[in-house]
Amino acid sequence: MKSKSAERPDYEQYTDEELILRLRDGDSAVTDFIMDKYKNLVRSKAKAMYILGADNEDLIQEGMIGLFKAVRDYDTGRDASFYTFAELCITRQIYTAIQASGRQKHIPLNTYISLYSANGDRDTSESELIHTIPAGRGNDPEELVIEKEKLEVLEQIIDSELSIFEKAVLDLYLTGMPYSQIAAVLGKDVKSTDNALTRTKSKIRKEMKMREGKSNI
Repeated sequence: MKSKSAERPDYEQYTDEELILRLRDGDSAVTDFIMDKYKNLVRSKAKAMYILGADNEDLIQEGMIGLFKAVRDYDTGRDASFYTFAELCITRQIYTAIQASGRQKHIPLNTYISLYSANGDRDTSESELIHTIPAGRGNDPEELVIEKEKLEVLEQIIDSELSIFEKAVLDLYLTGMPYSQIAAVLGKDVKSTDNALTRTKSKIRKEMKMREGKSNI
């Protein structure tokens, strides 16, 4: 009787691209190996996207579906590395599921929101156009109420003033996703994505200032 290791090749010695070629040649066990190999990538993507809403286990399940689609659809002659392709498929699947469920939460009330740097660069040291709004971090009940109200106003502005594309860009930006991947997930170029985020910040800044001015009258 052959041992299990003798029946199945040592897939660790192959690149992902080589494994896909083996799969295309009929080695169906490759699928299980790749699904297990990248399950932690799925979990990390689900964790990052959890900020937008939905149950984490649901997101993991969607991510595994995206991974399966990557294994099924990857073209070694056309696509980038399998890792890059899989990462994109996983993220798209999770985000599409969140959109379909209608459970997105643009601004979580238990985190610091700091979106509005002058040039949109996450690493910038320039002063922010709108001060970071903390939620749930102080001890003064009155202060907490004010902070929550500001965040709720921010959410209202997002819902009423932003286009569908701008909301999508903002959603993914809030997960910490880089511009290049946001563009890939949404099927847009990086320049369009950058412009959308710039417009988003401008609209929010303008509306926040206008509403703050009215509240002070």
